[in-house]
Amino acid sequence: MTDAPSDRRPFWPRRSPAFLRARRAVRGVVGESLDDGPRTYQRRAPGVVVGLSGGADSLALTAACVAEAMAAGECAAVHAVVVDHGLQEGSAAVAEKAAATARGLGATAEIIRVDVPGGGDGAGEGPEAAARTARHAALHGAALRLGRPLLLAHTLDDQAETVLLGLARGAGATALSGMDPDRTWDDGVRVVRPLLGLRRADTEAVCDELGLEPWHDPHNADPRFARVRARATALPMLEELLGPGIAENLARTADLLRADARALDALADDALRTADELDVGDVVTLPDAVRTRVLKNWAEANGSAPLAAAHVTALDKLVGDHRGRGPVALPSAETPGHPGSRLVAHRKGGTLAVSRGFTAPPRSRSEPRSDPK
Repeated sequence: MTDAPSDRRPFWPRRSPAFLRARRAVRGVVGESLDDGPRTYQRRAPGVVVGLSGGADSLALTAACVAEAMAAGECAAVHAVVVDHGLQEGSAAVAEKAAATARGLGATAEIIRVDVPGGGDGAGEGPEAAARTARHAALHGAALRLGRPLLLAHTLDDQAETVLLGLARGAGATALSGMDPDRTWDDGVRVVRPLLGLRRADTEAVCDELGLEPWHDPHNADPRFARVRARATALPMLEELLGPGIAENLARTADLLRADARALDALADDALRTADELDVGDVVTLPDAVRTRVLKNWAEANGSAPLAAAHVTALDKLVGDHRGRGPVALPSAETPGHPGSRLVAHRKGGTLAVSRGFTAPPRSRSEPRSDPK
């Protein structure tokens, strides 16, 4: 990784209003990353890591961060990470071009190539979701390695689409809170989305002002994907039928629900004093929104995979009206060496407990049935 010179001249025209808006959006987090405060284990070096795909949003984010770092005399404090998941033909060339563009602006850059499980034909949501998971893991790992915050280029439009898709699924407050603008993970990595207040049209205008040629991901125009249909059809139709401002209102809903969800999560954390057995008498009197969070967090702390709404409802019934109810099966990753293992929650006196049992192996058709009892 070579440092870019810090005495570069501005690469933006004197009149560039869209770029100025992007710079203002990133100014706070870039400034914080370049302060003279103590370097902790999580902050080994000043600067930021930017997730760069080569699209208009991430190009605008990278350029804005470089401009703010240049203003502080530390141009090379911006490190762009391009993830090549290889799902599309020519993805290596797209990654190389994006990295070269970042270096041309004055950032440092690297390309991380990842293998995506589930095939690379792009059919359906499976490979796309797997690619997204692999991409986020690679970006997160780079930020952890460098000890810098990770900046992602999601816009207000992305937030609106996320909330709309959550509404379509019947999701709860946590999902409808959308993408968190600023979150620090347990390993110390801070993930910031500074462009959530800007529209996609703003980032496209930034590229126009700077003479940057963004890459257009063909997946972003593929109607097989629900997010593309929300973007291209559902949101414009809502604007036409209900009036302008739908995207802004959906994003505002996410902000309001995020505050509520955080308050409820904090109450649930206070109520969940143990990760082992759960006292039913303590839980049953909690307000519904807190009780269901306690049950979800408790089950997942005891080895369950993330619970769906149906699992939480079943646990809630086991707490409130358990008469005649058997154990509740919970989703669980298979235990190594025990491919038939399963996880169940059950009442044990006045407490809830989680046990790991084993399912019977499938019987071949030639195997005789045992007599029913």
